[in-house]
Amino acid sequence: MLENLKKEVTKIAKKADIEGLCKHKSGNFSIRDKETGYIVVTPSGVAREDLTYNDICVVDMNANVIEINNSVKPTSELLMHIYAYKTRPDVYAVVHTHSRFATSFAVLNKEIPPIIYEAVYYGGIIPVAPYGRPGTKALAENIIEPLKKSDACLMQSHGVITVGSDIKDAYLKANYVEEVAEVYYRTLSMNGGKEPPILPMTELKKWQYPSYIKLK
Repeated sequence: MLENLKKEVTKIAKKADIEGLCKHKSGNFSIRDKETGYIVVTPSGVAREDLTYNDICVVDMNANVIEINNSVKPTSELLMHIYAYKTRPDVYAVVHTHSRFATSFAVLNKEIPPIIYEAVYYGGIIPVAPYGRPGTKALAENIIEPLKKSDACLMQSHGVITVGSDIKDAYLKANYVEEVAEVYYRTLSMNGGKEPPILPMTELKKWQYPSYIKLK
């Protein structure tokens, strides 16, 4: 069932491990099927190097398991994915990483402001969801308000969640989050801890493709 989506999730999960956005067994990834509404999601406790598309689980929006192979279980943070989809009906993929620079700000409970234009891709600011123990309803509930403001949020003392129209979109946002977080960290370090200039949302929204480029 939903074999193509399972393969997409597997590919992104392995890519995240290779690129350092989350290592070993950390992080989780999902896609919501537009036709059935079912969610294909990574399993709990399977190392990325061992992960195959046969390990990907299929669940519904009420956390009922529809299909499982290889005696695996869905990620323990499944409810977080479900709440993201219920909060944002426009979203069809969720990426949860533990990327190092962004997670450092999550530990500090410090949101990341829009300091470079890449921030426009996920909505400008990266808010912080209050702490919730991994796998709990509290964790899932705490991402609701931040995801109403942005396609990316930090989870206090935990990591990052991004959402998108598809898994590639959500994963690209996760990459931009880490890139902006690293620039922010380095800027603070170089500036003696003083906050750098912030691009206002009014400026971010002004960007458009240059009219002087003559397209055929």
